[in-house]
Amino acid sequence: MSLERIVSDVADACVKIDGSGVPFKTFRMGVGPYGEPQLVKLLAYHLNALPSYAGRARSKRTPDLLIVGLWAIEFKIARPFGDNGLEAENWSVNLLHPYPGNVSVFGDCLKLSEWDGPERRAAIVIGFEHDPARISLDPLFLAFEALSTQLLPFEISKRSETTRRRLSHPVHQVLRVAAWEVPRPAA
Repeated sequence: MSLERIVSDVADACVKIDGSGVPFKTFRMGVGPYGEPQLVKLLAYHLNALPSYAGRARSKRTPDLLIVGLWAIEFKIARPFGDNGLEAENWSVNLLHPYPGNVSVFGDCLKLSEWDGPERRAAIVIGFEHDPARISLDPLFLAFEALSTQLLPFEISKRSETTRRRLSHPVHQVLRVAAWEVPRPAA
């Protein structure tokens, strides 16, 4: 199963969650406000309904999502704006805090590089923008990719990405799912 396929399936699952009419806690309707653990659990549920996953998608602590025998995936959420429409403070830290042991996508890539399972490894960012974007995620993705060449002890793949528009939330209107494959540890 290709990373592009997973990115597309994750985006489609997010759209289904968005259209479910079930809000996260007291936030407005839509997939945008969901927390990472809650969203990953719902993604596993939706992916398992697809024949190509055959019930192998499991939400875990490490990795966030394990597709048994295929992929070990860590997720991050990038939301420049909160449910209230105000710019979120420190929203980009989840991608750009380049220190081992932290909760950034850099930390996730390092953690995945040490995963000892047979699965391929990927870091996926689920991002939300307005339509048109008031704050684009492009500089964030490009900064992560540029910094990764200097800070990670291995080379991540080129980005696989897809976009879905017309989400139900008034702030999180556009979904962008971006992913990078992390290489297996050197033997």
